[in-house]
Amino acid sequence: MSLINVTSTPLVDLSTLHLLAAALCSAERGWPVIPLHPGTKRPAGHPERSCPSTGRCAEGHRTPEQRATTDPELIQAAWARTAYNVGIATGPAGLLVVDLDVCKPGDEEGAPDGAASLAALCERAGETLPPTYQVRTPSGGRHLYFTAPPGGRLPNSVNRLGPHIDTRACGGYVVAPGSTTPEGAYEVLDEAPVAALPHWLTSLLIEPAAAANVAPAPLLIHESVTRRARVALEREVAAVAGTGEGGRNQRLLEGARALGRLVAWGEIPRDVVEQAFQAGGETAGLPASECRATIRSALDWSIRTCRPRDAA
Repeated sequence: MSLINVTSTPLVDLSTLHLLAAALCSAERGWPVIPLHPGTKRPAGHPERSCPSTGRCAEGHRTPEQRATTDPELIQAAWARTAYNVGIATGPAGLLVVDLDVCKPGDEEGAPDGAASLAALCERAGETLPPTYQVRTPSGGRHLYFTAPPGGRLPNSVNRLGPHIDTRACGGYVVAPGSTTPEGAYEVLDEAPVAALPHWLTSLLIEPAAAANVAPAPLLIHESVTRRARVALEREVAAVAGTGEGGRNQRLLEGARALGRLVAWGEIPRDVVEQAFQAGGETAGLPASECRATIRSALDWSIRTCRPRDAA
């Protein structure tokens, strides 16, 4: 059981202590946490578009998933004076959480909510779900926690399993019990141990690999591109295009950074690099807007921090 060092967190109110305890409780389970803006479901901290590229982001913008931690000292420092809600980074936690939402006001009358959709899915499959840890959301929905398959990196999904059923896994997060919003509190509904995600459900969440077999658009041949730069670009773009779910964005970031110094040295135009990596990232299945943001951030950092060619 964690002990909250109250003497090191002066002038805190009970709500802040309650949320600190919730964050430490999740961390004790091995679930990395992130602070969410008080009373909301939005991660605290700056978005990538306004990243200062200093401190923890000195080598590139760190996403909420990358900032998640189980370190009690870091958690106590973050929640020392602010009543942050608590987010659990599902990917690093090794979790897949099934989010069963309620119907929205604009939904057709009689439309199934998430719980009804899941029951229908189980009936069609002739399967059942094992007892597992569950959290009630303020809206009346439920979060069902499962351990993700070993070695697998399942993506987030929206309505893939049925109406009002979302899942959170790699790259996602859920709001932890103990957190509150204007609608109410997130509360533990079932303290059962977290069950393994059933195989039949796993198979429904695996994305088709067809996109990974599509070759990226041919690289533009530009008269100012050196042979070294062309070979490096072709190699890095091919690696990005062949990377599966869960590691695609990181591989895109690393590849673009590797080419950034060649852009800085005048061996290849920036627009050629951007177009090639955009094609490779989209071939791997990344959204176009995410590709553009990652490529821009990676090249900006690499060009800014690159050593002179003679010193490299």
